[in-house]
Amino acid sequence: MVQISNPFTMGKAGFLPQEEMLEVTSQRKCLTIGVPKETDENESRVALTPQAVELLVNNGYTILYERDAGKEASFSNEKYIDAGATMCEDKDSVYAADIILKVGPFSLSEIEYLRERQTVISSFNVNREAEETIKALLAKKVIAIGFEYIRDLSGSYPVVSSMCEIAGSISIMIAAEYMSNANNGKGIMLGGVTGISPAEVVILGANTAGEFAARTALGLGATVKIFDSNLQRLVEIQRNLGQRIFTSTYHQPVLQKALIAAEVVIGTIQLNEPDNAFYISEDMVRNMKAGTIIVDLSIDQGGCFETSRCTTHKNPTFMKYGITHYCVPNIPARVARTSSIALSNIFAPILFDIGKTGGINPYLKSNFTLRQGVYTFNGILTNYYISKFYDMPYKNIDLLMAAF
Repeated sequence: MVQISNPFTMGKAGFLPQEEMLEVTSQRKCLTIGVPKETDENESRVALTPQAVELLVNNGYTILYERDAGKEASFSNEKYIDAGATMCEDKDSVYAADIILKVGPFSLSEIEYLRERQTVISSFNVNREAEETIKALLAKKVIAIGFEYIRDLSGSYPVVSSMCEIAGSISIMIAAEYMSNANNGKGIMLGGVTGISPAEVVILGANTAGEFAARTALGLGATVKIFDSNLQRLVEIQRNLGQRIFTSTYHQPVLQKALIAAEVVIGTIQLNEPDNAFYISEDMVRNMKAGTIIVDLSIDQGGCFETSRCTTHKNPTFMKYGITHYCVPNIPARVARTSSIALSNIFAPILFDIGKTGGINPYLKSNFTLRQGVYTFNGILTNYYISKFYDMPYKNIDLLMAAF
């Protein structure tokens, strides 16, 4: 007997018409994901762990993995092979994928392997040296998505927040290292001991990195002062830390006094947010006491100290006015395995959803969060902050996607 569906449903007032049920066809698309080995010697993270690869492969995806891409993060080639990845011996093979997922920014030599309308997901460091990178990506007409710009509806940056938890915690450990005599520091213990005052730590930015830097500094016994332009964030960070600490807006006399007394200054300001575009001038740095440690976690966006310039893991510091500057843009790479797992936990579900939606264009159209991460779209610059930094024209990605 054939059962015929009833177009009506019973309500209190009798039969009511139901909404028409239209046949919905699956738009699922099994993508090919490329995971190349990082060419930057300072980058040791990998974007997908073997566990994430196994999940994607079991759902029909093809993962092109370049040999040794996970080696520096302590993931062996054998683990990726066991997970079902296709081992690639050269760049040409791995860059044949629909989506290229890597951690470090694309170099000009890596961009040469890209093809038109390919999707690339990576970090992007805003500095004068990267202007040629932007021009090369635009010339290739790829869809480029930057970790730093992926933002959800609440205004949070999921990838940045994850890496900031790590960077914030590590920044205090780094500062403690450089305060010791072993690293030509002043020989000061961050937390002090009985009868000796603890060191003062000034944190610029009451964001995720600032919170975790404060947690670590307080855990080591230091005195912490936090500055931010947003009063609500200062309230929230004090509540999250669960104790009363010194907080202030960027009131010049108060900030200058704190900087002069500080042993450690951590810069975590998100400069790609217009309201947070504040930085410490060269004169303010000059007035700090000799031996102070600056850790600039905003260096990948240009830095929040006027005296900052990019450094590397091999040569992480430089001195100016007697102040030690630590300005490495990929600090989480110091703990590559932990950072890789954190990144993989974010990107594996995104890749799965891209395929489930039917590809990158329909996914970007329906997904606000990843769409905000797009900074070049088929030859068009779509990020306002980058366009302003390089004085280049841009178009809003939301308006572009309305055409699809």
